[in-house]
Amino acid sequence: MRLPRLTTTLFIDLAIWMIGFGLLMGIIFPFFILILGLNSNDVLSTQFFAASISAGLFVGTANYLLARWVVRPRLQRLSEHTRKVEAAVRNATYHDDWENCTSTVCQIPVDSRDEIGESISAFNDLVDALLLSHEVEAASADFAHSLSRQLELNQLANHALERILSYTDANAGAVLIERMGELVVIAQQGLTQTDQLITSEPVRRCLTANSLVSVILPVDIMIDAVMAHARPREVCLLPLTVEHTSLGLFLIAKTQEFTFHARRMMHIFQQSFSLALNNALAHEHLQTLAAIDALTGAYNRRFGLTRLNEEFQRTMRLDTPLGIMVLDLDHFKTVNDTHGHLAGDRVLARVAETIRGNIRTGDILVRYGGEEFLLILPSAPEEACRALGERLRCAVAELRVNTGQHVLHVTVSIGLSVFPNDEAESTQQLIQYADEALYLAKHNGRNRLVRFGAAPVVSNNQCGAPIAITPARRRVAAHC
Repeated sequence: MRLPRLTTTLFIDLAIWMIGFGLLMGIIFPFFILILGLNSNDVLSTQFFAASISAGLFVGTANYLLARWVVRPRLQRLSEHTRKVEAAVRNATYHDDWENCTSTVCQIPVDSRDEIGESISAFNDLVDALLLSHEVEAASADFAHSLSRQLELNQLANHALERILSYTDANAGAVLIERMGELVVIAQQGLTQTDQLITSEPVRRCLTANSLVSVILPVDIMIDAVMAHARPREVCLLPLTVEHTSLGLFLIAKTQEFTFHARRMMHIFQQSFSLALNNALAHEHLQTLAAIDALTGAYNRRFGLTRLNEEFQRTMRLDTPLGIMVLDLDHFKTVNDTHGHLAGDRVLARVAETIRGNIRTGDILVRYGGEEFLLILPSAPEEACRALGERLRCAVAELRVNTGQHVLHVTVSIGLSVFPNDEAESTQQLIQYADEALYLAKHNGRNRLVRFGAAPVVSNNQCGAPIAITPARRRVAAHC
């Protein structure tokens, strides 16, 4: 039952209703007494009516005052805390300072189980929701801002994974991206057997459905614990997409089930992470385009020399060998003049492909200029360099390039220098040694490997027959 409002002030309405009800009780009380059989002359007298009405007004007034003293302080406290929260939110909006409104400061103790207690409880829930909203907004902004400063792919993935694990209280996770049609793990923390992730059914289901996949009690993933491996209670996988294009996914695991809040945070981070990952992949692609020679697929000269400096510094620091080869196609000008530059380009591309097919993953092939290549061999001892050089020379000699009208055959001359066997103070000096060795290879008939600084060897131009020059014959010349 709800009584109508008489004024705009609650306690004035309360006073009117309580005092009015007391007055009404004072008026009808004498008639109620008559029912009990008392003398009507005494009950209906002026004095008795006055006493009864006065008593009713007194009781009504007393009830109003009691209600005011009991209820009003609690309502005032609720109002004061509301004002405090309002002031804190307004201050935080402009100054980003939430120290004046925490759960401890802004919440009100619930001391009753009535409607006022429920109102206070609802107010506390509102404070919690407000603080949670601020926490989520701050976390989202911090996550997006921190990722915006990262363009290097692996650093971005590791940084994002670390933040996601922290904000969701997860124990382990991994980031997988699609490269050349295959999934690759580019970041992981706390997981073992990550190679099984790529072919696992939950990963396939996540990418196919393009939605969150939750797995309870997985059987094929373990979490690195301090002393042993722990089995997660739940694993969540979320796809990373931009404009319906799949980039990959991130996976997080926890030894307990994820809370509703953690799940919401996953979805919030999912969008920011997808955009940042797309930017990093685009940046990586641009860097690759800037570093790769479009015709041969080898690194260009600028990037190659930068990598050579890095490998030289690593060699100096770790005291490991470093091999340098300069390879030059023999009579390549004749190929261009006779068959045209398109045929020459095809020959260059096939030779570069042949070289890449015979070197290690960590070796660095550079198009040094025109028909000349530079091959950087980290941690390669001299004998391994010699063997590789002969293998490359033979592979190119056996290569046949079909241009559509002709089948072309080319050979390659190779100059080799090896640090620290060849004492050098700079990468330029190492290249100079290899270049001088290449000059001798050209001078002595081409299609051969020359090791700088070794004793002269007579070559029959067959595989396995290198020649060498001595340091006294150092000379740099143009090669044809």
